[in-house]
Amino acid sequence: MLSIIGENDPKDVHAGSPVKWPFSVSSDASKLTFTFTITTGPDGADAPEWTVELNDASHEEIWSNYGNKTEVKTDGPANGKKDFSLEVICPKGARYGDTVSVSVNVSAEGETDSMTFNARASQSIMVLKTQIDQEKVVSDSLAAKANIGEKDIYAILSPGSLRGYVFVEGMNTDRMHEKTRDIKKARSFVDGETTIEEISPYLVPLSTVVGIVEGDLVELISGPFKGEKARVQQIDQTKEEITVELIEAMVPIPVTVKGDSVRVIEKEK
Repeated sequence: MLSIIGENDPKDVHAGSPVKWPFSVSSDASKLTFTFTITTGPDGADAPEWTVELNDASHEEIWSNYGNKTEVKTDGPANGKKDFSLEVICPKGARYGDTVSVSVNVSAEGETDSMTFNARASQSIMVLKTQIDQEKVVSDSLAAKANIGEKDIYAILSPGSLRGYVFVEGMNTDRMHEKTRDIKKARSFVDGETTIEEISPYLVPLSTVVGIVEGDLVELISGPFKGEKARVQQIDQTKEEITVELIEAMVPIPVTVKGDSVRVIEKEK
């Protein structure tokens, strides 16, 4: 009995990148006939063309949609199963949400089976190197250029705690490179891409009292006691407040201030 065995879970793929689904064909036939139906969306005929390939277990190409053929014959397993993989390459000109659906039908000796594979174009997140302390300048320059021409840069993130790097989210990585080419303080993109999970720590603001411990020597940088030195006595993590005792006051005075109104000048030993 002929059957296709494998996982065909939908996959997200970045513009210009491939995605693969391995599968096997179980059959007693010596020859197999594959036919393919490719549907792109959501704009149908106006959608950019995806590359689709059928490969054998040694990664040799059996069929691709470069030509006009929608059918190919290949050797079967004869008695058992044979491994294949379907590879789809997302076009570089894809827009967010563009889709492709590939229906693979295999037949032999009067038997047939089919499986459908779906992929969706998704954005890329890349890491751009910048001159140290020029991250905001680069971000502002890139943001201005993002609105010129094809608008395929979706977001720019410059975390205050990360020096020398800017995160850029967009679809077409080639155009992302082009738009940073003449930004003087921009260096180059780090090879490869990152993920939302990897940058998530930078998306959550850090508490203003992180890194401050009781006994630290601090300088007040705002408020009525600006410029005074004080010793940290207590920390309220919930309110992001610290209670300090002014060092140079004739009478020890506890003062409660926000965590961002002090600068640590000496750590508790």
